Amino acid sequence: MSYALAAGLILLADRVSKHLVMANMHDGESIPIIPPIFYLTYVQNRGAAFGLFQGRVAVLSLVALVCLSLVLMHWKKLKAKSAFVRWGVVISVVGALGNLLDRLRWGAVIDFLDIRIFVFNVADVAIVLGVALLFWEVLVHDPQTR
Repeated sequence: MSYALAAGLILLADRVSKHLVMANMHDGESIPIIPPIFYLTYVQNRGAAFGLFQGRVAVLSLVALVCLSLVLMHWKKLKAKSAFVRWGVVISVVGALGNLLDRLRWGAVIDFLDIRIFVFNVADVAIVLGVALLFWEVLVHDPQTR
């Protein structure tokens, strides 16, 4: 599967899921799916992960734009790296883009996947999976870490 296709599918899943939550729920509403473990809870997060940096939308948006720009500028170098690095970067960057679009459009990231420890979204899952692939590459496949 090409990077562009995978990126498009992840971004589409993120955008559609957030649209459905915003169209069918009100802020703060929580719907039990598998109580007491999993709920759909509509939250507008005006900060970063775990609610850090609340109200710093401009700063968080700027950081995301700089990171996205750096990835685009260095994509040719990244293409020469392992599949774990390439996919890790693509997946995490798409997640960052999904949350950036929220910040720019609504001034907050739309979260809704609630496991009662924290609430997150599809873009957050992409970021975590992408970073996990990068860690896997460094910790398991990088000969310098052996």
